Amino acid sequence: MSNWDARYTPYLIIAPFFLVFGIFGLYPLVYTAWVSLHDWQLIDGNQGFVGLANYVELFGDSKFWNALFNTLSLFVLSTVPQLLAALGLAALLDRGLRGSAFWRAGVLLPNVISVAAVALVFAQFFGRDFGIVNFLLGFVGIDPIDWRAETWASHLAVSTMVMWRWTGYNALLYLAAMQSVPKDMYESATLDGAGRWRMFWSITVPSIRPTILFTVVTSTIGGLQLFAEPALFDPGFAANNSTGGSDRQFQTLVLYMYEKGFRLFDAGYAATVAWMLFVVVLVVAMINFTLTRRIAGKG
Repeated sequence: MSNWDARYTPYLIIAPFFLVFGIFGLYPLVYTAWVSLHDWQLIDGNQGFVGLANYVELFGDSKFWNALFNTLSLFVLSTVPQLLAALGLAALLDRGLRGSAFWRAGVLLPNVISVAAVALVFAQFFGRDFGIVNFLLGFVGIDPIDWRAETWASHLAVSTMVMWRWTGYNALLYLAAMQSVPKDMYESATLDGAGRWRMFWSITVPSIRPTILFTVVTSTIGGLQLFAEPALFDPGFAANNSTGGSDRQFQTLVLYMYEKGFRLFDAGYAATVAWMLFVVVLVVAMINFTLTRRIAGKG
């Protein structure tokens, strides 16, 4: 019995995870792939097997390529500055500021605020006629910008929302990792004459590499699945008429999938978009993981 217990008990302990993953993760993934091979209407159901016809149509769909470009653009504009800012903020908090508990709680505050509230506030900030950002830009002689109408302006506005929400969260992850770095490494570097900047890049960053890799992968997954921020930034979302701007200038892949599946009721095509999004996330996450591991590993 003790032999059986030592051999099979670990599998019984981890079995609930795989059971839950199979039901809520693997099965929907496989079922979505099956739906993408059919002419499947959300209300009328399966209308017949069409093979790869949905994928062929997708690759010739200019709206899909536009949504893919917007997704990648928003991902780069929001994720790269966000992680760099989080790294700098964590380094600042690690220096033992007065009231450190207050500052640490403060940087997490944006993450616990409802995304709807964040979008409403930032929509006012980036308003065309009475927005605070345009008001401040007027002081340096820049004409008012229609943040919702222009592609790059809308991308910058949406990216700012994402950065504001998630920079503090990632900073606390980095801070926790930094505080586990042995202090004697810094003391040795100080004796060798290394400056603070040199110690940061030669000791701190390589030491917290696993945390950096974790944040890069999770930020990649979240950044390529943006939905709430661009959806709520579009005034048409309240009337269920959101297309990511009047000319789809900030429509992401998830927004396009939502439009196809829940506004046009074409579940088969929406499932095809979902699977292409899965492929994009997988490829970009692997690229980011590889690059970050090499960069963070250099002292």
